[in-house]
Amino acid sequence: MRSVYCGALDASNDGQTVKLCGWVHRRRDHGGVIFVDLRDRDGIVQVVFDPDRAEIFNLAESLRNEFVIQVEGRVRLRGAAAINPKMATGEVEVLGTGLTVLNKSKTPPFPLDNYSEVGEDTRLRYRYMDLRRPEMQQKLVFRSKITGYMRRYMEDNGFLDIETPVLTRATPEGARDYLVPSRTHAGSFFALPQSPQLFKQLLMVSGFDRYYQIVKCFRDEDLRADRQPEFTQLDIETSFMSQDQIMEVTENLIRGMFKDLMGVEMPEKFQQMPYAEAMRRFGSDKPDMRISMELVDIDDLLKDVDFKVFSGPANDPKGRVAALKVPGANDKISRKQIDAYTKFVGIYGAKGLAYIKVNDKSDLEKGLQSPIVKFLPETVRQSILDRTGAENGDMIFFGADSFSVVCEALGALRCKLGEDLDMLEKEWAPLWVVDFPMFEETDAGWHAIHHPFTAPVNTDPAALTANPGEAISNAYDMVLNGVELGGGSIRIHDQQLQECVFRLLGISEEEAQEKFGFLLDALQFGAPPHGGLAFGLDRLVMLMTKSDSIREVMAFPKTQSAACPMTAAPGVVDTRQLRELNIRLRKKESDQA
Repeated sequence: MRSVYCGALDASNDGQTVKLCGWVHRRRDHGGVIFVDLRDRDGIVQVVFDPDRAEIFNLAESLRNEFVIQVEGRVRLRGAAAINPKMATGEVEVLGTGLTVLNKSKTPPFPLDNYSEVGEDTRLRYRYMDLRRPEMQQKLVFRSKITGYMRRYMEDNGFLDIETPVLTRATPEGARDYLVPSRTHAGSFFALPQSPQLFKQLLMVSGFDRYYQIVKCFRDEDLRADRQPEFTQLDIETSFMSQDQIMEVTENLIRGMFKDLMGVEMPEKFQQMPYAEAMRRFGSDKPDMRISMELVDIDDLLKDVDFKVFSGPANDPKGRVAALKVPGANDKISRKQIDAYTKFVGIYGAKGLAYIKVNDKSDLEKGLQSPIVKFLPETVRQSILDRTGAENGDMIFFGADSFSVVCEALGALRCKLGEDLDMLEKEWAPLWVVDFPMFEETDAGWHAIHHPFTAPVNTDPAALTANPGEAISNAYDMVLNGVELGGGSIRIHDQQLQECVFRLLGISEEEAQEKFGFLLDALQFGAPPHGGLAFGLDRLVMLMTKSDSIREVMAFPKTQSAACPMTAAPGVVDTRQLRELNIRLRKKESDQA
């Protein structure tokens, strides 16, 4: 029905007869000549209908936005004054010699010919219409180019595309599983995979030493702008490669993708930073390196001050007092904005936000503007100025609380200030964060920072058991502009070490056998050293297209409440289906009243 896509036409097609199919993006009637902007997934081209062909002209007059049509016509160059530099096809137009209306359309629920503010619920309710908008089509076309590049790169580097099961069993991945009841095994449930972690490790045991898969994963957790209940990742696993080699292969993938698809030159070697350094300097394990501001520890300066807000955390082994200098911010941040930032850090558990405006650093009595200055001796004030390197016109924010609260609050404030005050010093800033702690201690005991299958640097079970809090893991995260693109690790390939980690995590021998017996058995049959990494495809596309959320780069995403307004999912099922699955719903108390 078509000979060429609308967006593919340019001056080289001058004089050619073409057939086009698509949607009426806009119709205009100018002095007896009808102009139709015809749109398909590749772009928009202007079609001209003149009154010399009366039958076709009359049909063109009946066209409305979003009618589906077929056009036959001759490509011709526009006059110099009529060239539209804003359109890729702006040098040409098509003189329509044939027109067929393939289908009519109701008035769209929202305008598609130009961007308009439409509520997200409405956009998702009519997602098939929302996806017709050129900016949405461009994002999904670009997503396809990314996945195509990934497949070519992986295959060129000897990786095999192998599918893993979607119906599996629940595993402790750190979030809730989506459960699927089994009809044939009454009372038992499958789980949708949070990742193919165990299966890809088993593929390494099986001898497929380079595996990849672009795979759907599922997590039943609270949502954010970069989270969805179902998401896609590029999953990679390989045997007989070191951590540095795995990082090199995946780093080259990202570098080549940005260069080939966007013309962006990434650094020849991505910076690496230990986890402990990232937390100290930036308050985050995924720091945005486009912003040069850093957190500075000042605990030692405040241990003896009478101001308990500072001295309390300064003397607490699990506390932290840190300063964040914001260059030249005195004239940019008002009292009202300080109140807004105080509210912002409260989201992360901070009880307040102390600050000092440095008006004249030579005058420690009157040159520093802040409600807290009176609580700080002049020697301490001078030491803070020296430690932070503050100059006149700068502003210093303070965090004083537990180590985790200070890191989260000031780390988030650093990024917000960087955006608000336009302090981004580069467009792209990739980073590897390495040397993560193996475990973190919670009220319930030890918890794996990555997952229970991550190998420690010291693989001696006795040493690991004796001091789990000091253990460092062979784990690595790739961060881009403050967003974690992907994370990976070297895996445990020794059965005794894996059992040791399970014990430290409070997983009994019986539970380990029940949930992971197949893995423990496999590790006894010549399991090779192996490791891998998974990239969040949705996040990557979000960053590369500079979208606000991953919902903008997914064809049919869910809302913040994990619902689909278009299909009304999730929905109820009838009693017969529940009976077949051996499920009975418990009535809510309100229903029983």
